[in-house]
Amino acid sequence: MIHKNYDFAVIGAGVFGAWIANSLCHTGQTVALIDAYGAANSRSSSGGETRIIRMGYGPDELYTKWAARSLPMWLEFFARIERPMFHKTGVLWVSDDADGHLARMLQALAEAGVAAEKLSAAEVAKRFPQMTFPDITCGVYEPESGVLMARQSVQALVEDSIEHGVDFLMASSIPPRKTGRLSEVRTTTGDSISAGTFIFACGPWLPKIFPDVLGGRIHPTRQEVFFLGVPPGDERFGVPQMPAWLHHNHPDRVYSLPDIESRGWKVAFDVHGPEIDPDTAVRVAGQDAIERLRRYLNAHVPTLKDAPLVETRVCQYENTSNGDLLIDRHPEMENVWLVGGGSGHGFKHGPAVGEYVSARLLRGAPAEPRFSLESKDTVRQRTIY
Repeated sequence: MIHKNYDFAVIGAGVFGAWIANSLCHTGQTVALIDAYGAANSRSSSGGETRIIRMGYGPDELYTKWAARSLPMWLEFFARIERPMFHKTGVLWVSDDADGHLARMLQALAEAGVAAEKLSAAEVAKRFPQMTFPDITCGVYEPESGVLMARQSVQALVEDSIEHGVDFLMASSIPPRKTGRLSEVRTTTGDSISAGTFIFACGPWLPKIFPDVLGGRIHPTRQEVFFLGVPPGDERFGVPQMPAWLHHNHPDRVYSLPDIESRGWKVAFDVHGPEIDPDTAVRVAGQDAIERLRRYLNAHVPTLKDAPLVETRVCQYENTSNGDLLIDRHPEMENVWLVGGGSGHGFKHGPAVGEYVSARLLRGAPAEPRFSLESKDTVRQRTIY
């Protein structure tokens, strides 16, 4: 079957692909959106229930501004479709004085006009007695930040795009093997999609589709997430009493989200796990990770040290060498763009990614050098938190 010729074909219906397709279609472009398993499916980096949206990025002005730009765009979209999918939980960072990340974060937030408050360890303990942080000396609290409903919001975005003319196809793209100008993408079901420009925004599948270009530059890693059942009638782990928080000076860089929609209190480790194949991986949490979690809870959230695990998930990051996003033209195919490298922090930036890619494609807007393929190394040295 041959599909009509589109202005743009977007391969990957995660948060980046969904926002790119939505942004392009609202400017009157014809767009095909293609995904092998469905929008925000359980194998994708955009799958799962929730994601933190916070403005704090240490001294990093770029991502602070992108997050500050993205939050109102998320809220405008939710208001337009009349489906609230943001929970203003507040976001709390905790660390110690040896960690300059928080001190420089306060300055970057102030310069970006983002509300933030510095807290002492005693103030953290007084406001949030559910947690015990004997290793911290300070905290930074963002009262306007919070939690996005991840899967629901991406699927709603795709539904909105379809209503505005985007053609959504459930199909697996065959990796293109050409140089010069690409005329079509073929799928494993025998379809052929023609377009003027092709945007591959397929996260952990990017190195599988373009192994020669991205095989050593994007590394999907296994990330285990846990949901714990809170004590009956105990409201201390839900909104508004519990913020989303990040224990930045802990070796495991633990982060947590409050009990939202009664799914349980969510906790995970923000350190890179082993490499993962997004197609074939068995997504069952390992016993070693559960035991590591129990040790952390015993020390820092004692009320939940024996709480039942009501759900576990295994998702993935697709890490670039340092955590910067990848948004650039393919070096050998002139009308093919590569968008990915969310590196565990990218979800919140979906609206800014859609806006940036659309501006680059439609108006020739200036490129951000940090997003270039050239800037991506094959040695991983993470610097973005």
